[in-house]
Formats: sequence, structure tokens, C-alpha cells
Amino acid sequence: MTGADAGADARTAWLVTGAGGMLGRDVLAELAADPRAEVTGRTRGELDITDPRAVRAAVAAHRVVVNCAAWTDVDGAEADEAAATAVNGTGTGHLARACAETGAVLLHVSTDYVLPGGAGRPYAEDAPTGPLNAYGRGKLLGERMVAELLPRTGYTVRTAWLYGAHGRSFVATMLELARVRATVDVVADQYGQPTWSAALARQLAGLGRAALAGRAPAGVYHGTAAGRTSWYGLAREVYRLSGLDPERLRPVGSAAFPRPAARPVYGVLGHGGWVRAGVSRQPDWRDELAAALELPRFAEPAAAARAAALTLSRG
Repeated sequence: MTGADAGADARTAWLVTGAGGMLGRDVLAELAADPRAEVTGRTRGELDITDPRAVRAAVAAHRVVVNCAAWTDVDGAEADEAAATAVNGTGTGHLARACAETGAVLLHVSTDYVLPGGAGRPYAEDAPTGPLNAYGRGKLLGERMVAELLPRTGYTVRTAWLYGAHGRSFVATMLELARVRATVDVVADQYGQPTWSAALARQLAGLGRAALAGRAPAGVYHGTAAGRTSWYGLAREVYRLSGLDPERLRPVGSAAFPRPAARPVYGVLGHGGWVRAGVSRQPDWRDELAAALELPRFAEPAAAARAAALTLSRG
């Protein structure tokens, strides 16, 4: 019996890799609230996905694997593409191969960086790929291995512009800068979809259940919030919702912040796949952001930034 065949068990064994990261922790929390799920989390220190033997041992006896493990240092991948690809590409392949051996469903988290980023309308799930940097090339290799090894039980979920209660994010950085700087320059010529990691975790859990029930076709899905904005637009909304003055932000071009790795200008993704899977799309990015900013992770630095605003305006 394969993972896709049996959706009626009282409890389903899920494995979450990268369980210590922003998304992994939210996936664990989401699944922990499901009485039908039996969840095992493995952090990077507990499971090295570049080790095929360790991967096979970890995957055994699990019906669904959610791969949140990744090399996420985009600029660092330019300096050591082999190391980044060992995780994002080859390591993903080890997971896919292990799932193929046991019949498990694999939900693999990928990125908009596999796309060329020059479109003027949202990318469909089947749009031609064309990564601009080493990070994207490694992630694309991972996607291809999932598709090749798991044509019926492999799911790639691309996401972008993640922020959440754990770890570093653009949203957290903007609030920290608001506390110490009177003005902040923000890139205004790159467009994407800010995505709350908790919302993506709910979507991943829903996709896994749909896969087990045989309702969700295998393939690529886009796990981002609805709508679109620039980094500057996101920063303004963070400030506005946090009771800070958005006029303290100044729009600049990408050239103001040169980076080793090229960034896509347009990373907006379409969401047609969720309809076919019977899984809800994510809400508008502004609604997600408003809910997320109530978390202590963001509410506390926002309060500190408001308290510092008067001093900064005088300085």
C-alpha cells in the first residue's frame, strides 16, 4: 500500500525535515493540532539530508514527508554552489528516492527563484523555469528530482518572501530598523508576494491530506499569498499597521543594494493548482500580515519602535 492509497488510517505518520527553521516549526505546530497526525520533526542537526543512509532511516514508516530543510543563504550559494546544491538539489533527491522506496508522499518546499523573474503577469505552475543564481539552480535540481522519482506522489510547493514567528525575516528587520533609524531606504523595483509561514504551513498540511485521499494531482503548486507588492510596499504596510510613520521609508532601486546573487525583478506566482487539489488558496498578503503582526515576535519590536520614534525625530 502506498502513501497515496491509504487516507483512512486513524493516525498518519508525518515527518518534517528542517523542523528547527521558521517554516518547519510552524508545520510542526499545525500538525500537532491535528489528532489524526502523528508527527516527527527532525532539525538540521538531527538529520543531514545529504546523507542518503540517514535519510532512508528517517523516512521509514512515515506516510508523508514535508521537506523544509534547505540551504537558504542565497548570496552564500554564489560562493559555494556545490555545498548549496548538495542540500537543495542532491539532498532533496535523497528524500525523493527514500519516499519512492516506501511509497510515502513528499511535499517539497521550493522557491520562486527557479523562475527567470522577468514576467509581467503571475507565473503559472507550468511556466518555463530559468534561475538567475546558484541558489535557484540548486532548488531547480531538487524540483526535477522530485518530479522524476515521484511522478505520482511528489509535490513541489514554491514559496517566496517568507516571514514568521521564528527566525530572521524582512518584516522583523524593518521593525528593528524602525527603532534605530529615522529613515530607511527600501528597494522598490522588485515585486513578489509576502507570505506568512503559518499560512503556508496550513496549506502544506491541507495538501498532504488531499494527497493521501487521492484528490490532489502530483506536481508543482505555488504557496504564496494573494496579491503582490514591492519590498517598499511591504515595508510601508508594516509601518502603517504597526503605528509607525510610513513616510520615514524611502524608495530606492535595486542598484542601491548590490548583492552577489542576482534577484528576480518579478516573482509573482499564480495559484491555479490549489483549485484542482481542493485546497484553499492563501488570503491577500495584507490580511496575512495584519494577523501576523499581532504575534509577540512583531508586536514587541513594534512597540519599542513607537517608543523610540519621538527621540529619533528629534535627533
